[in-house]
Amino acid sequence: MCTAATYKTKCFYFGRNLDYERGFGEQVVITPRLFPLPMRHLPDLTRHYAMIGMASVQDGYPLYYDAVNEKGLCMAGLNFVRSAVYGPCAPGKANVAQFELIPWLLGRCATAAEARDLLAESRITDDAFLPAAPGPAALAAGGPGAVLRGRADGGGPAGL
Repeated sequence: MCTAATYKTKCFYFGRNLDYERGFGEQVVITPRLFPLPMRHLPDLTRHYAMIGMASVQDGYPLYYDAVNEKGLCMAGLNFVRSAVYGPCAPGKANVAQFELIPWLLGRCATAAEARDLLAESRITDDAFLPAAPGPAALAAGGPGAVLRGRADGGGPAGL
């Protein structure tokens, strides 16, 4: 199981652990503002906030474990194999594949409040980049944060 934590004094700190016995080729990855990020069900992100974090790059796509954008919004994917439930695309929603969630939110949002608003109109889908177990994500930006996970009833992300 993975854990994320935040700590705020005069500065804001965000961290997480990755509880795996082996590596997956993770490395520090910087995604510049104009780096194109293809999306499965939405228009590609061609203009977005820059971000840096730990990712495994597969076929040129950064599969972020955790990252922070240039505005200070940070997010981590957490591995809770059976507790996160995602489904197919929903009509009228911004359908985002689970592996796209971190770059999509950090690319578009400057604050946790903006991310919550965007998520309220979104559906995290069960599309997998490669066969992998879905997991929830933690979101923070120096104030109240959130843990995001799909709900079994097909509703929007729980924990907001």
